[in-house]
Amino acid sequence: MSEETTTTATDTAADEATESVETVDESRAARKVREGVVTSASMDKTIVVTVTDRVRHPKYNKFVLRTKKLYTHDEANDAGVGDRVRVMETRPMSKNKRWRLVDVIERAR
Repeated sequence: MSEETTTTATDTAADEATESVETVDESRAARKVREGVVTSASMDKTIVVTVTDRVRHPKYNKFVLRTKKLYTHDEANDAGVGDRVRVMETRPMSKNKRWRLVDVIERAR
């Protein structure tokens, strides 16, 4: 009789643990994903990705190109200059690095 009670208690604890893990994943905000071109890969485990957005000017209604430089973490030093890459927002890794490399979409020729 005591064996069944311990098994049930263990199963209940395991169920509660999986439920708490699921709620943590659901409560986390969606992370931003951007695509851009690598402009610098000379640092160790860091690349600079330039992201270009087309934004309509509020007064003149003309499309303007806005560029942003993102310092990105590249664990394997995989990306090279000119590669098209996808990056995702992450926790701050240094003073300027807040993005990490997800994958290389297209290699430079």
